[in-house]
Amino acid sequence: MASEREEAKEYVIRMAHENNVRFVRLWFTDILGFLKSFAITIGELEEALEDGMGFDGSSIEGYARIDESDMIALPDPNTFCILPWRHRDGHAVARMFCDILKPGGEPYEKDPRFVLKRNLEEAKKMGYTFYVGPELEFFYFRSSEKPEVLDRGGYFDLTPLDLASDLRRETILALEEMGIEVEYSHHEVGPSQHEIDMRYADALTMADNAMTFRLVVKEVALMHGVHATFMPKPLYGENGSGMHTHMSLFQGDRNAFFDPDDPYHLSDVAKKFIAGLLTHAPEITLVCNQWVNSYKRLVPGYEAPVYITWAVRNRSDLIRVPEYKPGKEKATRIEFRSPDPACNPYLAFSCMLAAGLEGIKKGYELPPMVNRNVYELTEKEREELGIRQLPEDLWEAILIAEKSELLRRTLGDAVFESLIENKKIEWERYRAQVTEWELVNYLPVL
Repeated sequence: MASEREEAKEYVIRMAHENNVRFVRLWFTDILGFLKSFAITIGELEEALEDGMGFDGSSIEGYARIDESDMIALPDPNTFCILPWRHRDGHAVARMFCDILKPGGEPYEKDPRFVLKRNLEEAKKMGYTFYVGPELEFFYFRSSEKPEVLDRGGYFDLTPLDLASDLRRETILALEEMGIEVEYSHHEVGPSQHEIDMRYADALTMADNAMTFRLVVKEVALMHGVHATFMPKPLYGENGSGMHTHMSLFQGDRNAFFDPDDPYHLSDVAKKFIAGLLTHAPEITLVCNQWVNSYKRLVPGYEAPVYITWAVRNRSDLIRVPEYKPGKEKATRIEFRSPDPACNPYLAFSCMLAAGLEGIKKGYELPPMVNRNVYELTEKEREELGIRQLPEDLWEAILIAEKSELLRRTLGDAVFESLIENKKIEWERYRAQVTEWELVNYLPVL
């Protein structure tokens, strides 16, 4: 392992010099999923790769207190790449993701990347590699001041002279230059809403890719005087933006979710994994849907899941099983449809994996598939079928998460407590606001 890192370090130094890199941006993530960065010069690169670079962690959301603020950012050489939009005067800027360490060199327990690594190690002990393929939806608006759309297109529409088509194309080219493979891109259901799907990868690589993706989408938009947003529900009466996450477990080269003899080609492992996700979905919703605005998306009528059900093909259920195609055993997977693209992908992937593994470890039984439209059932019919519901707002999600042993174990005490505290503050601030809706509906009559 040490020799692999040495080889990777040598590769980084060689590529930096060959590409005339003057600055290297060191990237990491706070607990809310915001990308943080500081730059080093090429002269500091070798030392950074060897020992890491010190920084003050006291101002990073969810990180250290003021009296224990010294942190070390240790770059992961495997994440080195040139930033395509930063070439200037023949000089380049590169980036690397970092693992955050304490001054003694041990991993910092509040680093979201470490949280995911720890959970992936748990899967590895069970013989599994966790692969994910998220579909991140987003909106383009004319500015960040108000949600003024660029188009009135709909799902898969190709609109003439559509600025967004060029924005998507440039975004894809930038992502591919950075080594991130893209499978699809298209107009989504809402006006000015779009989707670009990255090719599946192991969960750590994909979490890094998702953070990169969000930045690239925004950078390309900014260069064209447009604002891109991953806000879950920016437009009332239109579909919100989701991060439908496809996932599977592999044992070596074998897809552990595939069974040729099952009617749905799902193995026992896959069924227990789905059962784990369904069982623990309410507990992990705070992580997968962490903002007040997230719950404006999770309402009936806009393709976002509300009820805790699973089905083959059906896109209104919480978990969808894409139909099996002969000869595509490795593509057997499940799709978890509640997360939104404004979550912290390191923590969200950790929670999805932990919930699924809990189902495997404890042998959870998969409930029957729901073949009816759950939205058309009465409340009594849903109760008779044992169909539960996701939290309806951030406060309900906090109360459920706060009691979850699984979530505490998955995130670790430090991240768990910081996240709960942060979200309670957000809810209290939101709850005290006087909204435009209240002014319109109450001011004239009360």
